[in-house]
Amino acid sequence: MNFAKTVTLALTGASGMVYGLRLLEGLLGGGCRVYLLASQAAQIVAKQELDLALPGNPRELEALLSEMYSPHEGQLRVFGREEWFAPVASGSNPANAMVVCPCTMGTLAAIAQGLSDNLIERAADVMLKEGRKLVLVPRETPFSAIHLENMLKLARLGAVILPANPGFYHQPETVGDLVDYVVARVLDQVGVPHRLMARWGEDR
Repeated sequence: MNFAKTVTLALTGASGMVYGLRLLEGLLGGGCRVYLLASQAAQIVAKQELDLALPGNPRELEALLSEMYSPHEGQLRVFGREEWFAPVASGSNPANAMVVCPCTMGTLAAIAQGLSDNLIERAADVMLKEGRKLVLVPRETPFSAIHLENMLKLARLGAVILPANPGFYHQPETVGDLVDYVVARVLDQVGVPHRLMARWGEDR
């Protein structure tokens, strides 16, 4: 099957795992092939916030998420944190876009400094050096001066800083409506169609 585009999605240990999993659902529903990466802290947060046990083994995690979201064959691939032969590790085979959602301040800082100590950081580094779309969804408050300086640096390098700050003009009635607002903004950034909410000026 031919997929519309390939998007790397990284889940890290910031609060707001529901954003990342809803985004995964939206990317798959929008016809994207998804390369998924998950930090160890993401596993802890998923268990705490959603009572969801994300396996540390990439193949087991891929099987679990495939059971949850029923992707097409080959549409979802999960890679380990040190799987250096994964496509996302090289600029010779970059994804069309990458999203880190939710994004910890530690991950954001590492990307800003070009550390590339794990596959998430390396994949983000590839996006920056290849001039591809990189969207970071930080979920932190308040921001320190260090956080803001790192975000400014990345924005100047071409990354999109999209904090998980839901709007209210769409008159949300549930927590899911608030989540969908943020996820819709991310999908817009990576050019994936969706119908998560009415757009400004459209009938609700």
